[in-house]
Amino acid sequence: MSEELLEREEEQFKELKDDLKDEKEENEKKEKEKDNKKYITIKKKKSTIKYENNLRLLQIELLKFQNYVKAQGLKVLLIMEGRDAAGKGGTIKRIIEHLNPRGCRTVALEKPSDVEKTQWYFQRYIAHLPSAGEIVIFDRSWYNRGGVEPVMGFCTPQQHKDFLREVPLFENMLVNSGIIVFKFYFSVSQAEQKKRFDKRRKDPLKQYKLSPVDQKSQELWDKYTLAKYSMLLASNTEECPWTIIRSDNKKKARLNTIRHMLSRVNYEDKQEGDFSVMNEDLVLSGEQEIHKMEANLGNASINLKNGKKKKDKYTSEKIQNMD
Repeated sequence: MSEELLEREEEQFKELKDDLKDEKEENEKKEKEKDNKKYITIKKKKSTIKYENNLRLLQIELLKFQNYVKAQGLKVLLIMEGRDAAGKGGTIKRIIEHLNPRGCRTVALEKPSDVEKTQWYFQRYIAHLPSAGEIVIFDRSWYNRGGVEPVMGFCTPQQHKDFLREVPLFENMLVNSGIIVFKFYFSVSQAEQKKRFDKRRKDPLKQYKLSPVDQKSQELWDKYTLAKYSMLLASNTEECPWTIIRSDNKKKARLNTIRHMLSRVNYEDKQEGDFSVMNEDLVLSGEQEIHKMEANLGNASINLKNGKKKKDKYTSEKIQNMD
């Protein structure tokens, strides 16, 4: 009798255990269905995950760098130049994303006012230079006069000539005053620039970036190339050298810019690794870029007269390949 009772109790216990298991599985199924309604699955490229991880590690190093700049009372100036849609803005955004805004600011000046037009050309930029413990980023700078202004006719040939003569002297004064200057030129190909312009036209959130000057960038490509060449020749000095960032791949350009900047300064608790290694083929010195442009130009003759370029088809192709 007792054995039958034990067997019955064991069966009841087993049934109860099975019921509890079924109930648990049912509850888990319902929770999963709720989650499926609340969340969605997003696929990410492995390259994107790698980029985000590297960017995060570099941004941590940027914070250390900023703390070092503040502690040592350094004055750091970053000059971001390049053609339209070259990726300057996106790089600046990633640099400042997690920095303390009290010690880092971006300067993007509007076109000069009527009063500023009467001043010494560099005068309006001086008020925005960094003080001790500060990082300042110029989203375009006095190099407007080395590129867009002569190409678009916003300055006279003499004003352009004066600028190219004066800019190395001006920057030498900045360095002598204790300012650490980084000059980055973002180099984008003509085909990639066109692709980005087309995207901006279609994206209502980016259409504000398209200006009348941008619209002419493609047809004036050769003139911008020659202006870039003249600018590099005049302003790539030992005191203030240019760093050329190949920016057809915007993500790589952002990482390489930060990597280069961090590589130039030794700060406390500096960490290095695969995330901090630059892509050497995508980062060139100003001197390397000048030699590359000269080699690509070859023996093609360029006749510049009264601001107008006369060239045959062969020369046109060579100028396009300079960049």
